[in-house]
Amino acid sequence: MKIAVIGAGASGLMCAGFLAKKGHDVSVFDGNEKAGKKLYITGKGRCNFTNVSFDLDFQKNIVRGEKFLFSALNGFNSEDSVSFFEELGMKTKVERGNRAFPLSDKASDVTKALLKHCEDVKFAFNEKVETIYKKDHFIVTTSKGKYEFDSVVVATGGSSYKATGSTGDGYRIAKSFGHNIIEIKPALCAIELKDAFIKQLQGLSLKNVSLIVKTGKNKIEEFGEMLFTDKGISGPIVLSVSSFINRLEEVSLCIDFKPRLSKEVLNDRLLREFGEAKNKEIKNIMKNLLPSSLVDVFLGECNISASKKVNSVTQAERMHIIEKLKDFQLEFKGLYPLDSAIITSGGVDTKQINPKTMESKLVEGVYFIGEVLDIDALTGGYNLQLAFSTAVACARSFKEVR
Repeated sequence: MKIAVIGAGASGLMCAGFLAKKGHDVSVFDGNEKAGKKLYITGKGRCNFTNVSFDLDFQKNIVRGEKFLFSALNGFNSEDSVSFFEELGMKTKVERGNRAFPLSDKASDVTKALLKHCEDVKFAFNEKVETIYKKDHFIVTTSKGKYEFDSVVVATGGSSYKATGSTGDGYRIAKSFGHNIIEIKPALCAIELKDAFIKQLQGLSLKNVSLIVKTGKNKIEEFGEMLFTDKGISGPIVLSVSSFINRLEEVSLCIDFKPRLSKEVLNDRLLREFGEAKNKEIKNIMKNLLPSSLVDVFLGECNISASKKVNSVTQAERMHIIEKLKDFQLEFKGLYPLDSAIITSGGVDTKQINPKTMESKLVEGVYFIGEVLDIDALTGGYNLQLAFSTAVACARSFKEVR
């Protein structure tokens, strides 16, 4: 069978290699000059290619498409991914948070392994697919010519990082076959704020804090590291939060600077420190609780002069400080633009895709895999695993050529 795979990224390469090993005539088309262009920048060039957490822990990190992905992840999980790359000669390691990397810390090794996996695949680089339509066969028109195939696998990725070739072509192809596209949103990205103090805090990094989102009766809380940018906030816990709030109209954000300490404990600590330094300025005491560069901004938000003597701080002011330490409000403006997002949220409606084979329910012989689908997860290697799992599910659905 002649099969066209559109896109030479993580899912496209994984699928193409397995299809070729089954004896199919596989051609991969990509508008870039080489394969795996987005893989090279993944994980800051180190490529966190999967997460080896237990199945239930893995599922908790899927933001969209959890039920749809159940079969694919059962068929090819994170342990399978590690074994796959090890068998191709790429040594791996597991770091904090169960994140798996190439032992070399080089993303290029992941691409090299996938290309080795694709040794029997034909590649057409610098050849952007323009249209695909079906007659008796599929007619694929590119910037360089017209081709005929029995099946087509769309593995074009999302719309983030357009410089790597993720220009949303897969959505256009899906629409041409009658598919519904769930609205595209940025995910795993920084958050813009309206607060005037942002410029003062630019570059400040915070550790062991909680970023909390209140949405009606629900609460989302992420614990870890974050940092202030020129426009707002970024860092691991911010990226995670962005994926949960990208479809909300109203967002209430706050930081708990001391998530491991109760208000009662904080009150006792302040009373003790105030008692030991009655004649000091309040800003000097607050430096024991917060980074120095944050103290003036924090006290300003509390409407307390930074030079106020500790012995003149009222009980009401002390309680206000404690409230702010546990609930420092941020004024949400929006998410950073899609092109700065790590991944794309939204895509081809999974209700129109067979979850066991990734084949379109609307057009026989058309398959969608990877980020082009309406699936996404948090940081930590989860998204690449979704790409690999959907790719393998697709490839396995094809019969071997005898």
